[in-house]
Amino acid sequence: MLFSKGPRHPPAGRRVRREQPRGPTVQRAESTLQIDNDTVRVTEWRFAPGAATGYHRHEYDYVVVPMTTGRLLLEEPGGKRYAELKAGVSYSRSAGVEHDVVNANDFTFVFVEIEIKR
Repeated sequence: MLFSKGPRHPPAGRRVRREQPRGPTVQRAESTLQIDNDTVRVTEWRFAPGAATGYHRHEYDYVVVPMTTGRLLLEEPGGKRYAELKAGVSYSRSAGVEHDVVNANDFTFVFVEIEIKR
């Protein structure tokens, strides 16, 4: 789950934009919930250039499947770092990861996130 209190996802297939954070204007990444059941939650994340998820903590273990090749900026408790992602090359992380994810490219970046609920 992207936010510790749990985001309110719309019905599967519906695209949403999250509220803008207070302070400097930051464009939010768009999420489209594809599947949400007792076992998994699958969400497509689409980032315009410079768009961000907003700082969040992952409640579940998760897998990311990049649909685009490019670079993401990760703003983490220990500082900032870049991640180079390649389309179709998945990676996994454990629950508890905290970060903001920002599209550092000059093009739209897309990935699919699969959260493992059990």
